[in-house]
Amino acid sequence: MPTLIFDGVAYGMLLFVLALGLAVTMGLMNFINLAHGAFAMVGGYAVILLMQKQGWPFLLCLPAAFVITAALGAVLERLLYRRLYGRSHLDQVLFSIGLTFMAVATVDYLVGSQQQNVQLPEFFRQRFEFGSGFWMLGMGAYRLFIVIVCVLLAVVLQQLLARTRFGSRLRAAVDDPRVAAGLGIPVDRVFLVTFAVGSGLAGLGGALGADILGLDPSFPLKFMVYFLIVCAVGGTSSITGPLVAALLLGIADVMGKYYVPKLGSFIVYLLMIGLLLWRPQGLFSREGGR
Repeated sequence: MPTLIFDGVAYGMLLFVLALGLAVTMGLMNFINLAHGAFAMVGGYAVILLMQKQGWPFLLCLPAAFVITAALGAVLERLLYRRLYGRSHLDQVLFSIGLTFMAVATVDYLVGSQQQNVQLPEFFRQRFEFGSGFWMLGMGAYRLFIVIVCVLLAVVLQQLLARTRFGSRLRAAVDDPRVAAGLGIPVDRVFLVTFAVGSGLAGLGGALGADILGLDPSFPLKFMVYFLIVCAVGGTSSITGPLVAALLLGIADVMGKYYVPKLGSFIVYLLMIGLLLWRPQGLFSREGGR
């Protein structure tokens, strides 16, 4: 049981960092970016190509994946996304899901449709065991690493949004862009940085999850629903909401597949329906916003 809970927490943390960028763009920028999974895929393939073609070590590839996808996000925000900020959510959904299909086709053409494997360093393949019998806790070193990285990300982002000048500028720009611009806040630049960071987080999540989730050109389509579930259940007005939702869904998914394998992912959807019936606005939400 403790091992299953730990694996569920690790899986939930991975879902959290994958969905965090989408929560940022939806909650803080009021933009529905269904191409979020494509940025995660880019981060995963960046790690694969840097390791296989350039011989980079895995730990160095992780920040590189963040930088590459953040830069790609900044370019696309300036050229494409910025034109959609004032449009309806339907326009945003159609635009971004179109980008997703284009990304899937492009990667399939350039890299191929085969599953990609990440060669983790030897120290990440270790396993630690504590206790015995029913209460034995088995922890894979790589899953423990994911948990630590995601906790640090959650703390840093929460402090960034709540206690820094950039966080206050972002909140002001979201609540009323015209007034914020009148006060001298560079709204376009704030949104550019926010979108780039959200894209970079997606890329980092894709890089971290390539070994556990698998990586192929259909990655954005397979996990798009999971990203949306985390944001819908947790709410997008804070970092806490997606974190709690991702942990609940991760543990439910792992436990459900172990104890009731025939139901598969149905447990996750059942939990989502129950939570949304109880809290339609998400577990952690606030009124207002842009």
